[in-house]
Amino acid sequence: MPVFENTQKMYEVLGSLFETLLKDATAGPKFVESEIVIKFEISDPSGNIWLLPDEGGKVVCGSASVKPTIEMTLSGDTCHKFWLQQIAMPVALAKGLIKAKGPMPKVIKLLPLLKPAYAAYPDIAKAHGLAI
Repeated sequence: MPVFENTQKMYEVLGSLFETLLKDATAGPKFVESEIVIKFEISDPSGNIWLLPDEGGKVVCGSASVKPTIEMTLSGDTCHKFWLQQIAMPVALAKGLIKAKGPMPKVIKLLPLLKPAYAAYPDIAKAHGLAI
């Protein structure tokens, strides 16, 4: 059984995570400055989550009518494991668990900004009743 029981649950959990990341005093402004649009195309359950640099950074769950700079394709379970740091980005990319489209130097440049999300995710997951 997938870690996220349905798309709405996935949007609640990951939406909270990305909102937390964008509100971080360091990561939020750096993401906005990057002017990068990130689309997460998630399967099992299926859905899309967008991180947009507009309006000081915003999260859109569902469809958006913008062109992504970077597109990450992965399963909900892989996403959960990634944020729990049970799988590293290079390993996930090498095994095909995460597929990334877009300029890789920009992806790599954003990796240090993920630290606040790594710190926040276990509590967010627990608050939504997910096993960690």
